[in-house]
Amino acid sequence: MGKLVAQTEIKSDGDVFHEILRYRPHHITNMSPSIIQGVSIHEGEWGTVGSIMFWNYTHDGKEKVAKQTIQAVDEEKKSVTFKVIEGDLMKLYKSFIITAHVDTKGKSNLVTWTLDYEKLNDRVEDPNTLMDSILAVTKDIEAHHLK
Repeated sequence: MGKLVAQTEIKSDGDVFHEILRYRPHHITNMSPSIIQGVSIHEGEWGTVGSIMFWNYTHDGKEKVAKQTIQAVDEEKKSVTFKVIEGDLMKLYKSFIITAHVDTKGKSNLVTWTLDYEKLNDRVEDPNTLMDSILAVTKDIEAHHLK
């Protein structure tokens, strides 16, 4: 089992950031089109635990896909947990869980991303470049809302 954690401060509204991740991830395609090309709902409703989404994204210069379900939501802590259930990441990992948590304190908002994963074997690298992409998307969302 592995775990990567990264934090980044955003100047845009933390509540809006949480709402986008939970209810409107399909809008990220307009905010970060070089990384996220598409997000569609396959089952359930946007923002509900158990709903299934399909992502088209670019990682390390290659087009990739991921199917994930919302595993947990904590409105009080402003966190959303996604479990990847199909797609390119499942070729490398037995399990892959992505959690986004937003701390809002006045004008300062801190976004914490946690990647929990289990590699298929020892030759699989830690998902550092994926975390870099996630942080880049975070900054793209911030920039979009600061316009």
